[in-house]
Amino acid sequence: MSATREKIHHPSIESLELATIMRTLGDPVRLDIVRLLADDEPRMCSEISGAMGQPVSTCSYHLKLLREAGITRARAEGTQRLITLRRDDLEACFPGLVDVLTR
Repeated sequence: MSATREKIHHPSIESLELATIMRTLGDPVRLDIVRLLADDEPRMCSEISGAMGQPVSTCSYHLKLLREAGITRARAEGTQRLITLRRDDLEACFPGLVDVLTR
């Protein structure tokens, strides 16, 4: 029996909407997560939750909203998910946005 890979849904670059992104980033915790990810180092949810001082379940919820808005990308690595900022996609759609958010 072969193992099947879980597909993690990410919105296409064409479907990114500034209003959705800004509404999602209206929460200070999510904005802090984006600022943490601004160094472009992939991080696991547990690492992000520790840095934010949030329970893993709360962090997971915030990461789901960021991914669904098209702000972050999650990549499966075994049972873990590595989270990164979709910097190139965001810059292509909304030039300068990441720089403003991560100041």
